[in-house]
Amino acid sequence: MNKTSKWLLALMLAMVLVLAACSGGDEEADGNESEEPDTTEEEGNEEEPAEEEEPAEEEAADDGLVSIDDFGVDKTNAGEAIDGGTLNFGLVTDTVFEGILNWTFYEGAPDAEILQFFDESLLAIDNNFNFTQDGAATWEMVENEDGSVTFEITIRDNVNWHDGEPVKAEDLEFSYLVIGDPAYEGMRRYALDGVVGAEEYMAGEADSISGIEIVSDKQINITYAEPNPSLLASGIWAYPLAKHIFGDIPVAEMVESDEVRVNPIGFGPFKVESIVPGESVSYTANEDYWQGAPKLDGVTLKVVAPTTVVQALETGEVDVVDTFPTDQYVDTVDQLNNVEFLGQTDLAYTYIGFKLGTFDKEAGENITDPDAKMADVNLRRAMWHAVDNDSVGQQFYDGLRWAGTTLIVPSFPDYHDPSVEAPSYDPEMAKKILDEAGYVDVNGDGIRENPEGEELVMNFASMSGGDTAEPLAQYYIQAWEQVGLKVQLLDGRLHEMNSFYDLVENDDPSVDIYQGAWGTGSDVDQRGLYGRTAAYNYSRYTSEENDRLLTEGASAASMDVEYRKDIYKEWQELMVQDIPVFPTLYRSVLVPVNERVTDYSIQWSWDDLHEVGVTSEEAIVAE
Repeated sequence: MNKTSKWLLALMLAMVLVLAACSGGDEEADGNESEEPDTTEEEGNEEEPAEEEEPAEEEAADDGLVSIDDFGVDKTNAGEAIDGGTLNFGLVTDTVFEGILNWTFYEGAPDAEILQFFDESLLAIDNNFNFTQDGAATWEMVENEDGSVTFEITIRDNVNWHDGEPVKAEDLEFSYLVIGDPAYEGMRRYALDGVVGAEEYMAGEADSISGIEIVSDKQINITYAEPNPSLLASGIWAYPLAKHIFGDIPVAEMVESDEVRVNPIGFGPFKVESIVPGESVSYTANEDYWQGAPKLDGVTLKVVAPTTVVQALETGEVDVVDTFPTDQYVDTVDQLNNVEFLGQTDLAYTYIGFKLGTFDKEAGENITDPDAKMADVNLRRAMWHAVDNDSVGQQFYDGLRWAGTTLIVPSFPDYHDPSVEAPSYDPEMAKKILDEAGYVDVNGDGIRENPEGEELVMNFASMSGGDTAEPLAQYYIQAWEQVGLKVQLLDGRLHEMNSFYDLVENDDPSVDIYQGAWGTGSDVDQRGLYGRTAAYNYSRYTSEENDRLLTEGASAASMDVEYRKDIYKEWQELMVQDIPVFPTLYRSVLVPVNERVTDYSIQWSWDDLHEVGVTSEEAIVAE
């Protein structure tokens, strides 16, 4: 199927769903209320979400649907690596990267992809996202008599910054001090949650954080007021900030400094050699890397547009990309016979968000507005019922994305609860909810007014990028129109990523609804995304019950996994009840790797970039 056909198919999906919604037959309504969709959700998302009803999937194979279970996570080596060589890495995006190249300050996923080559966490994780002793530092947890818990972190002796200076305990402390400084405007305040003395420091009542103690050049102790299960699951901030470089720079000026934008430093396997802002980064091998010198001479990273990524892979212009657009896989897999596709269920989901308030920067918390245009949960629930995300996943993404149900993704099998009854596609139910809530068509034009009889027009912000971005946004708009709701693209167009996030982060009053996506990180703790003080809580939703559950989920009591499961089950049910946002699609991540590349992996625990090699100087091109 070529791209044009796929676009037409996507638009046909919208038309089919429109016709179905217009039929209004009792048979369809009854079918959507039957147990079948609920059963599908429970079985399909339990542990292997991509399997979704095996018989149906087998029958659909002729339609080009793909299962994520068909992919491995480790590259198959096709020969011996040569000495040296350069890996060409493609960063797939339709916009420039921001270039905030420091873990303390970065905001977007593209910058994180750049960072991974030259800097890293002191603490390593396993595939269950729990800390191991295999990283640049080791750790020990000590329970104190007063109920607090101290993590003793010891940095290995051979861990050095790229300029040869040793990575010290004071560098990790410095990162905490910068994040807690009143002049810090980044997104990492959550790193100080629970640290003894952090609140006093952030309030300006102390010059240091009492719970952080430097024992020696290489050992630092961090004390938390109480045990927290997240601390063992990537919950400790372990990204040092080079004090000998940043110590004399005012905190407010750090993010724009050359030390972040032009000459960033780390202790990872490669060093940044040069940057073309927003476009590319060249790295050279760090011969002094603590795990051993890299096999490669260097890495070249460049931005590749989603529309040209297939050509770049086919010709060998890039050896590997951060993630391949899943909507292009079926159309192009046969011509990309020079790469091996790796894949797994992603730690991410796409969602529709509703603007419910604003973020008070002075108070550092989200303020929910009871009079916001989208404040009525009945309106939000109806909009969830109006869209068919199962069909979206099949028709737009060939089965490599599938309908989301809760805000904890299946990649956390201990905590994702497939039994939560989320609204499923049911346009007749959507109409009924709207009717009963007072959203009726007053003037007979087919569009509903609000309960006060006033015109209701909702502005929808969505990002550009990839072949499906425009038809997908138009599908949602048409689906909502078919239940009588007028939704229009903000400014009549899609917004590129940076301007989109400027709008939603700054609570632009013109945005009512937005389509976003979250990379969840490796910790199931939801406070960073949906907490009262979370800057990433773009919907600006708050409630006392939400506060309670998120606090309990990160409490000492939740060191008991079964207790924590129950808490997050309640939280998932609360989000389905209150609907500040709703998940649209769970996602696969596909990573194509040129056949010349050796020892590459996408396992969550993998941190062996220094082991990656190539079997030839030039990339293998497709035949």
